[in-house]
Amino acid sequence: MKITANLLDPSIVTSTLPPTDRFSSREATPTAPLDLDTPLKRLCKNAMSGQEVISLLQKFSMLPQFQRELILDAELASVSCSQEEMFSAYKTFYRKYQINSDAERDTWLVRNKCTLAQLEHSVLRTLKLDRFKQTTFGHKVESYFLQRKSQLDRVIYSLLRVKDPHLAQELFFRIQDREATFTELVKQYSGGQEADVGGVVGPHELSIPHPVLAQKLRSLQPGQLAPPLQIADWFVVVRLEKFLPAQLDQVVQSRLIDELYEQWLQARLHDLSMSD
Repeated sequence: MKITANLLDPSIVTSTLPPTDRFSSREATPTAPLDLDTPLKRLCKNAMSGQEVISLLQKFSMLPQFQRELILDAELASVSCSQEEMFSAYKTFYRKYQINSDAERDTWLVRNKCTLAQLEHSVLRTLKLDRFKQTTFGHKVESYFLQRKSQLDRVIYSLLRVKDPHLAQELFFRIQDREATFTELVKQYSGGQEADVGGVVGPHELSIPHPVLAQKLRSLQPGQLAPPLQIADWFVVVRLEKFLPAQLDQVVQSRLIDELYEQWLQARLHDLSMSD
C-alpha cells in the first residue's frame, strides 16, 4: 500500500509519483569494477557469504540487534492493520517531519537516503509493532504497575552532604533547631551539585537515588528531617519535601508496556543463545 503525502483525502491510497527516478538512476550508474579483496568491496558487489556476514555481525557486536529484528519480523507477520489505521500512521509520520506534499516527501527521501518502499515498510512495521505490544502486553500492565509502583513513586527532597560526620551531625541539629535554613547550610557546606540549587532535588523516581537514600526517603513524612546517613564517603542530611505517588496514566502505561516488551524480547534472545 502506498500513500501520498496529500493528507486531505484518506481515500487516496496510491502514490502520485512513481518510484523515485533519482534512486533507480543512481543504482544504474555504471561503476568501475571492484576487486573483492576486502569485506566492504564484497558487500558492495553482493559477493559476501552468509557465514562471513554472521562473523562480521558478531565482530562488531551487531548480531543481537539483527536477531531482535528477525524475532520481531516473525511475530509481526501475522499482525494485520486496516487501511484507515495505515493512513493514520502515514499521516502521523508526515506531520512529525512536516511533509505536506509529494515533492517534500521526495526531498526527505533523498536527504535520508531512503527509498519510498523502505519508508512504507518502516511506517507499517511501526504500526504493527504498536499493535503487537498492546495485544500481547496491554492486559498485564495493571499487575505489573503494582509490582513497580514503589520504584515509580516520585519524591522531592532537600539534600546536604559533607565528608565529616561530626559536621554533618552539627548541621543536622542547626536545621532541626531552626538556627539556619537548609538552603543556607547547603550553599555554605554541601560538597555536591545540589549546592547550586539550594539543596532541592527532584522530582525523581525512587529508583534513582542511592538505595540507602531511597529507603530512608520512603520512611519519611513530608517535611520530616532525617539524621545523617553514611552513603559511601559522604554523610548525608536529607529532608523529604513532597511525595508524589505514581499514577497509571497513559504515559506510565506506555512505558510499562515497553518494559514488558523488552523483557519478552530479552528472554527470546536468551533462549536463542542457549540453543546454540
